[in-house]
Amino acid sequence: MEERIERELSQKKKDAECEAILKSMKNHWEGLTVFVDYPEVPMDNNLAERVFRGPVVGRKNFYGSGAVWSGYFAAAMFSIFQTLELSGLNQYLWLTEYLEACAGNGAKPPDNISRFLPWKMSKERLRYFSKKPEIKDSS
Repeated sequence: MEERIERELSQKKKDAECEAILKSMKNHWEGLTVFVDYPEVPMDNNLAERVFRGPVVGRKNFYGSGAVWSGYFAAAMFSIFQTLELSGLNQYLWLTEYLEACAGNGAKPPDNISRFLPWKMSKERLRYFSKKPEIKDSS
């Protein structure tokens, strides 16, 4: 494929758009083929696109209050929740504990935030936060 790009680029008869695409492929070839050497890297970004579909579709609602800050807040929360999801953690449990830590620290973020970062948590803490959400019976 790489040889074909070179061959196509060397031909005289092609429009500017085609040439731009071929040059871009040549310049980004390493990134375009990274999945060959690293099978854990997907060939496409469909999963990422699906993950962001909800926030994108709901974007009007996030600005519905007329405050731009609420859109930024929603984006930050989606990022946090997606990180927790990818780490296999219970978001409700994590958020409850984080907000309780904030309340216990005078309505400020905890002094040591690392205990809430999945990549810094002990195995015990990861196990604790990986619990399935409890559904409480309201009857």
